[in-house]
Amino acid sequence: MATVSEWIEGARPRTLPNAVAPVVAGVGAAAALDAFTWWQSLLALLVALALIVGVNYANDYSDGVRGTDENRVGPLRLVGSGTAAPKRVLAAALASLGLAGVLGLVLVAASGRWWLLAMGAVCILGAWFYTGGKKPYGYYGFGEIAVFVFFGLAGVLGTVYVQAGRVSWVALGCAVAVGSFSCAVLTANNLRDIPTDVEAGKRTLATRLGDRGTRRLYLALVAVPYLVSLALIATGTFAWVALVTAPMLVKSVRAIRTGHGRELIPALRDTGLAMLAWAVLTAAALAIG
Repeated sequence: MATVSEWIEGARPRTLPNAVAPVVAGVGAAAALDAFTWWQSLLALLVALALIVGVNYANDYSDGVRGTDENRVGPLRLVGSGTAAPKRVLAAALASLGLAGVLGLVLVAASGRWWLLAMGAVCILGAWFYTGGKKPYGYYGFGEIAVFVFFGLAGVLGTVYVQAGRVSWVALGCAVAVGSFSCAVLTANNLRDIPTDVEAGKRTLATRLGDRGTRRLYLALVAVPYLVSLALIATGTFAWVALVTAPMLVKSVRAIRTGHGRELIPALRDTGLAMLAWAVLTAAALAIG
């Protein structure tokens, strides 16, 4: 049986910034609209955390039973390594996604905006069918689009809307920035996995673009948030202060440009941390402004 530490590693804690950053950025955008509510923000954060843990366990299960993770380079895969039984990982995935659904229902009920239930259902289905089902869309090159939509647009704009009842251009800019960061994290992960994904028949966007094209995509994606920071100067706030997080990506960019295999693993962590720092500084500036 897997130990507690192995279950924690299997939940892929390095991906948690992908869940926290959109909520933080959304909180800042909501505060800029004078609509910040702490308990709704907390509920949105819990929904996002439960959702990403569910996604990670679901991916572990689906890739593991398909045999995709047998020769994977990177963090522990519970099913692929034989550390945990597939049915237990599946149960953990369903429990996490179920918790996200329940918390989301509470948030929607509190806000009174019931149509958001449809968006929540799409998010949960998207989490499962990323690598689950007979034709998982993550195996056909649509993973980055899904990450941009769910952990960028939905995460940020959903956090704003349940509090303010509307969104703003500032919120949309933050959503695009965080979504680009999240896509960059996935791109770095898929760049590392190109050899094993090709062997397993997993046609991610990285395998379609090839090694060089994927590296260029990453560099373009991490540039987008800083272009958004420059655009936010027009708001009259100090949101441009998030530009100071750019040096956090120096090692990641260097690894992406020349690294292979395990040399790319730190890029996932550093990109996630840069995303979180960008979101915190941007949110603080918007709230103060």
